[in-house]
Amino acid sequence: MGVSENIKQFLASEIPANVKLIAVSKTKPVETILEAYKSGHKIYGENKVQDLVDKYNELPKDIEWHMIGHMQSNKVKYVAPFVSLIHGVDSFKLLKVINKEGEKNNRKIDCLLQFHIAKEETKFGLDLNETTEFLKSDEFKNLNHINICGVMGMATFTENEDTIRPEFNELVHIFNQLKNTYFPKNDDFKEISMGMSADYKIAIEEGATMVRIGSLLFGARNY
Repeated sequence: MGVSENIKQFLASEIPANVKLIAVSKTKPVETILEAYKSGHKIYGENKVQDLVDKYNELPKDIEWHMIGHMQSNKVKYVAPFVSLIHGVDSFKLLKVINKEGEKNNRKIDCLLQFHIAKEETKFGLDLNETTEFLKSDEFKNLNHINICGVMGMATFTENEDTIRPEFNELVHIFNQLKNTYFPKNDDFKEISMGMSADYKIAIEEGATMVRIGSLLFGARNY
């Protein structure tokens, strides 16, 4: 079965209507993404800025590109003109840079706040205390070129559901707390990006509104 058929079948059988599928196209060539695009699916995620820029330049312009990897401040300027959503905002410093680049490009850039929910120390992410500190600040309230649309998190890399489920549950709890306290009137604050090929079913059960799926759609990564 080709990539296009694979995506159609996956959307039909695995993903509820209220959940967005981010097709993770990292390491995949333009030809493979074009094949996927023929399925009608238009939301793709990349984790490296250079790859994202190259693919944006080569592929149809109605594709919605999501930056799902760790975002370095000095590279925001390259994706700021076109990126649809930055999933991995893991510091206030980075948010301020995104705002600055949004202003230069005369647009509001949609962002998710990434929280550290996994047991592994290697994962990036905010904690709730530092986040509430900056959300209360006047400096944050004056950022007019970013739009916080929700939260993102990565569970521990394990097959143990008893580890993964509480981590996803924690992210939903963080989302609800932030929504009720800081974003009650912001209808755009609605996204919970969690779950990948190995754990997306649990993520959907726990309340994900976006899942980031790569290998199940495209096969093993190309390195």
